[in-house]
Amino acid sequence: MSGSLNRVEFTREMKKDYTILTPNMAPIHFELIKNVFNSFGYHLDLLHTTGREIVDEGLKYVHNDTCYPALLSIGQLMHALHSGRYDLNKVALIMTQTGGGCRASNYIHLLRKALKKDGLDYIPVISLNLSGMEQNSGFKMTLPMLRRAIAALTYGDLLMLLKNQTRPYERNPGQSAGLVQEWIQKLTGLFEAGRAFTQREVRAYFDQIAQSFADIPVDRSISRTKVGIVGEIYVKYSALANNGLEEFLFGQGCEVMVPGIMGFMIFKVDNRLEDIALYGGSPAKKQLCTMLKWYFSKFESDLIGAVKKFPQFTAPAPYAHLKQLAGQVIGYGCKMGEGWLLTAEVMELIENGYQNVVCTQPFGCLPNHIVGKGMIRKVKNVYPQANIVPIDYDPSATRVNQENRIKLMLSVAGA
Repeated sequence: MSGSLNRVEFTREMKKDYTILTPNMAPIHFELIKNVFNSFGYHLDLLHTTGREIVDEGLKYVHNDTCYPALLSIGQLMHALHSGRYDLNKVALIMTQTGGGCRASNYIHLLRKALKKDGLDYIPVISLNLSGMEQNSGFKMTLPMLRRAIAALTYGDLLMLLKNQTRPYERNPGQSAGLVQEWIQKLTGLFEAGRAFTQREVRAYFDQIAQSFADIPVDRSISRTKVGIVGEIYVKYSALANNGLEEFLFGQGCEVMVPGIMGFMIFKVDNRLEDIALYGGSPAKKQLCTMLKWYFSKFESDLIGAVKKFPQFTAPAPYAHLKQLAGQVIGYGCKMGEGWLLTAEVMELIENGYQNVVCTQPFGCLPNHIVGKGMIRKVKNVYPQANIVPIDYDPSATRVNQENRIKLMLSVAGA
C-alpha cells in the first residue's frame, strides 16, 4: 500500500513537456497506439532497444524469480533512463496494469521500487488501466482515445497477419514491410483528422489494406513451412523477449502466423461474463461486458471478412470458434494469463494448416506452462499431425539453444 500512497502523480502541467517512455511489445500495434496518444497532446516514446544489455539491466532491479516479461519491460525502461537520451526531470514512464490474477498487475510497483533504488523515485509512473486502480490528473483515457486505440489494435492485427502471409513470397524483398509503414503513417493522419475509427470506416479501410497486400507481386510456388507462434502475450509478440523469433523463422524459410490481440481482448471481456455466470455479479457490469464483447466482435468479424475476400490469404477463425475448440480439451474456468485461449490458438493454428507450433514459455508464468506445455498431449490426441515445441525464455536461456530446438522441430515439419 505504501508504494501506491507515495507515488508521484503525472499532473496536467507535466503533460505539456514531459516525454512518456513505454516498453515495446507488439511493434505494429504499439506504434499505432503511440501515435494515437500523441495526437491527443501527449509525448510518448516507444522503446525499440534490444539485446543482452536489457536483460542485464533488468536483473539489477528485478529478482530473477520474477517473471521474465517483468524483468525485460522494467529493464528496457531503466536502460532508457540511463542512456543519456532523456532529461530525467522531464520524463515519465507508463505501463499497463490489468488488475487480474497475474504478476503483471505488480509490474508498476516493481518499477517504482527500481526507481527508488536508483534515487529516481521522483519520476512519475503512469498506470494504464481501465479498472480505475490509479488515476493521474495529467493522463486520462477518454472515450475518443479509447475508440481510436481499439481501432489501432485491430489495424495492427490485420497488418501483422497480411505482412506475415505476404513477406515469404514477395518478389521485391521489403515491399510488405514498407507497405506496413505506409499504412501506419496513413492511419495516423486519419486518426488525427478524426477519421478511420468508426465501425463503417474501419470496415472500408480493412478492405483497402487487404487489397493493397493482395496487389504485391508474389511467387507462391515457393515452398514455405507454415509455423504458428503462441504463448504468453508479451513473449509471443516481443522480439526482445523471444530473441527475434519471427525473423529467425523467416530466415529458416517459414511462413509465420501469430494470432492477433483482438481475440485476447474478447477473451478478457468474456471471462468477466463467465465469472458472472458462475458466481453472480452486478447487472450493470454484465451489460457493460456484453456490450464490449459485441463491439470487439464486430471488429473481429469485419477483419475476417476483409481477409476472406482474397483466397490467397488465410483468415483467422472467430473467437466463438476458438472457444468451441478449447471446450474439447480444457475448462473455461482456466483463465489466468492467456488461459484456455492459448490452447485454443494452438488448435486453431493446426486446423488452419499451421501444424508446426512454437509455444513461447517465459520463466515465472505458471498459467502459461499449464495451458501451453501442459496441454500438448491433449491437443495431439485431437490433432495427431501436430508438431509442437515449447521453448523456454528466461535470463539464463541461450539464443543458440532455443534456435537449435526450433530447427529440430522444423527438421520434421510438414510444409
